[in-house]
Amino acid sequence: MTGQQKKWLVRALIILVLGGLGVAVWYKFLRHGKDDGLVSGNGRIEAVEIDVAAKIAGRVKEIRVAEGQFVTAGQVVAVMDTTNLEAQLRQAQAQLLQAQSSVATAHSQLAQRRSERAAALATVAQREAELLKARQHARRSAELAHSGAIARQEADDDAAQLRSTEAALHAARAQVAASDATINAAATQINGAQAAVSAAKANVERIQADIDDSMLTAPRDGRVQYKVVQLGEVVGAGGRIVSLVDLSDVYMTFFLPTSAAGKVALGSEIRLVLDAAPQYVIPARASFVADVAQFTPKTVETAVEREKLMFRIKAQISPELLKKHQAQVKTGLPGVAWVRLDQTKPWPSQLQVRLPQ
Repeated sequence: MTGQQKKWLVRALIILVLGGLGVAVWYKFLRHGKDDGLVSGNGRIEAVEIDVAAKIAGRVKEIRVAEGQFVTAGQVVAVMDTTNLEAQLRQAQAQLLQAQSSVATAHSQLAQRRSERAAALATVAQREAELLKARQHARRSAELAHSGAIARQEADDDAAQLRSTEAALHAARAQVAASDATINAAATQINGAQAAVSAAKANVERIQADIDDSMLTAPRDGRVQYKVVQLGEVVGAGGRIVSLVDLSDVYMTFFLPTSAAGKVALGSEIRLVLDAAPQYVIPARASFVADVAQFTPKTVETAVEREKLMFRIKAQISPELLKKHQAQVKTGLPGVAWVRLDQTKPWPSQLQVRLPQ
């Protein structure tokens, strides 16, 4: 190695050392902002994920969205095959018609039984009139036979006719009682037929609801993160079809030590700086501060920092701001959350809000 090469090597080493010192100073003072009453923690942009899933098992007939596409609440994102359900619906509708016909038949039978009872009551009235006449005739015959005006045999015949008329009256009254029993049975049959109609209607509504639920819709506005299945695949009940991201509920989770987390209140201002876009400063507010300390995840801090107990804090971005910049919102981006411990001090110039136009 020549002397000139040695000089360049020494210069490169000096530059690397100075660069490393500069990064260390930036990390210690500017990044954590101890001199400015600021603390920071690493995190990633997250959002509420929503799975659009099939209510019942079936085959995926259509997928009407693409990954990355924006969807609105109520928009159909996928359709399940309903061939079997439609056949079940037709069967249930036929059973409903049959049940309704049974109700009509039961009403007809009830009307018939009531007519039979009315006829039985008329027969009772007729037998009562005949009984009254037979009693009068038998009494007169007995008086005439006693005086010798008529033969005794004729009086005995009239008495026998009286007993026969009384028996006919008892039979007519028994027929009325039997008619009452058949009326009650017909009324019970109507109740059973109406219950069958209600059950058939419920079955039709259930199957129709399953058919309606086969049109899978987005529960809220969001963006399609990815398609879990492909067209034509069979999924089980509750099987995921499409995964959505709710872009109105975006936040960053980060961790702070006890000394700093104790000064963070709900609603405290937070500034977010993303690694992918350090030129922008995004405003947020603390929407959650854990009441129990925990070890930070491996992806958040170094092994030394993970040995310390930290408190989890959630920085929520306002839905109004997210709506304005919906196209730029991306989840999974790493960044730094800055917290101002002293609320009386203004934010430094490098952490003033700066948003894309």
